[in-house]
Amino acid sequence: MTQDAFRPFETNLDQDSALKLLQEATLGADDGELFLERRRSEVLSYDDGRVKTASYNASEGFGLRAVRGETAGYAHSTTIDENAIKRAVATARLAIGEGGGTLAQAPRPTNVKLYTDEDPIAQATFPAKIDALKEIDAFARELDPRVVQVSATVAASLQEVVILRPEGTMVTDTRPMSRVNVSVIVEENGRRESGGHGGGGREGLIGLISRDNWEPAVREALRVALVNLEAEAAPAGVMDVVLGNGWPGVLLHEAVGHGLEGDFNRKGSSAFTGLVGQQVAAKGVTVLDDGKIPGRRGSITVDDEGTPSGKNVLIEDGILVGYMQDRQNARLMGVPATGNGRRESFEHMPMPRMTNTYMLGGDATRAELISELKDGIYAVGFSGGQVDITNGKFVFSCTEAYRVKNGVVGAPVKGATLIGDGPAAMKKIRGIGNDMALDPGIGNCGKAGQWVPVGVGQPSLLIGGLTVGGSGA
Repeated sequence: MTQDAFRPFETNLDQDSALKLLQEATLGADDGELFLERRRSEVLSYDDGRVKTASYNASEGFGLRAVRGETAGYAHSTTIDENAIKRAVATARLAIGEGGGTLAQAPRPTNVKLYTDEDPIAQATFPAKIDALKEIDAFARELDPRVVQVSATVAASLQEVVILRPEGTMVTDTRPMSRVNVSVIVEENGRRESGGHGGGGREGLIGLISRDNWEPAVREALRVALVNLEAEAAPAGVMDVVLGNGWPGVLLHEAVGHGLEGDFNRKGSSAFTGLVGQQVAAKGVTVLDDGKIPGRRGSITVDDEGTPSGKNVLIEDGILVGYMQDRQNARLMGVPATGNGRRESFEHMPMPRMTNTYMLGGDATRAELISELKDGIYAVGFSGGQVDITNGKFVFSCTEAYRVKNGVVGAPVKGATLIGDGPAAMKKIRGIGNDMALDPGIGNCGKAGQWVPVGVGQPSLLIGGLTVGGSGA
C-alpha cells in the first residue's frame, strides 16, 4: 500500500505563515532553512532458518536553523505545526543575537532527477519478501554441505524532504533506498569462517529480491567464506600491498575523504589543511566526490540544504584542488558550496559529508600490479577501520587477503590489518589499475554521531611500504 506524497504545506502548515516565521528566525542571519522530513523504513532479516527481525518504522518532523558566522541555532520537533515552529524560532534566535549578517543567496535550482520516487517498500508484498529470504537460505545450504548458518536481510526505505528558505525558495526531494545482504558461515574440521556479500542503492526493491540478483550474492558470500576456511595467519611487517578495486575504496574514503571535508579544514584540524594547490598524492592520482551518479547509494539530487549535488574534483593528478563544502563552511572559507551539506535526519544540522567518493583508473592491469610484489599482500575486501583525521593515521581489517611472493598470488591469509596514514599512503601509490569500480552499494558513513549512506570506489592500487599487522611469519 502506498501513501500520498509528503506535502506538509497542504496538510499541516500554511506556507506563507511558515515562511514568515522562518524569516523571523533568520532576521539578521547569514543563512538558515526550515527542513521538513518524512521517512519510512522496513527491515526483514532471516537467520538460521527463521525470521529474526521484521521491523517497520515511520517518522516525520522538522528542523529549523539560523546561522550567523560560525554559530548556528537549531531546534527540531516531531510535531509539524505552527506552534512548534514558533517555539523553534525562539530557540534559533538565541544564536543570532543582534543579527548584523547578510543573508546568503539561495542555492541554484535544478531539474535533474537521479532516482525514481517510487516507494520501494510497497513494491513487493510482505510474503514475497519472506519467500525470497527463505529461498536465499535454502539455496546457500544446497550449494555446499559445509554451510551451517545463513543470514539474509532485505531493507528498504523512503525519505521525503521539503526545504523552505527565507527568501521563499522551496526545494523537494524523494529518496528511495533498497538493499539485500547475505552472509554465510561454513564449518570444516571444527573450524568456522564467514563470508558476506550484497548491495543496493537508490532503486526499487523488486529487482533486488529477484533470483537473478540474490543468487550471485549468495555464491560470492560462500566463496569468501570458503577462502577464509583455507586461510593462514597473516604475516606482519612493512610490505608492499595491492588493493583490489571497488569496495576497498573504503580506505580512501576514511583515510583521505574525511580529511577533505570543509569543516575540518576551516578549523585547521585536518592533515590536508592549507594544502590546496600542493602535491598531496602520487602523480596520476585523481580523486572525486560525485553525488550525481544515477541510482547510487551515496547520490543525492540536492543536498540537505537544497544545493544541487555536484561532481567535485578533490585531488587532480596528485594536486589538492579543493574540499567538500556545505553552505556555512563555504561562506566562511570564501568558496562555493559543493552540494555536500548532509544530515542524518530532521533532528540534525547539516555538515560537510561525502557522497560517492572514488579514484579514477589508470593504465595498469591488476596482473601487472601484482607482478610487482616481491613479498606482499593482495587485499580484496575490508571490514571496519579506525582513522584519526588530524593526521590521517588508519587501521583497517581485511576480510579477504592473499600472500604474494615474487608476483605469484599464494595462500589466503586471515587476521591481516593495514596500518598507515592517508597522506603518506597517497604519495606511496606506485601503480594504478585500469579496472576502476564502485562498491556494490553497502556503505554507511559516521561523523559526529550522524550516519548517512555513501558510496566508494577505486581501481586496483599498488602502494609501497604499508605496515601489515598479523600473527604469522
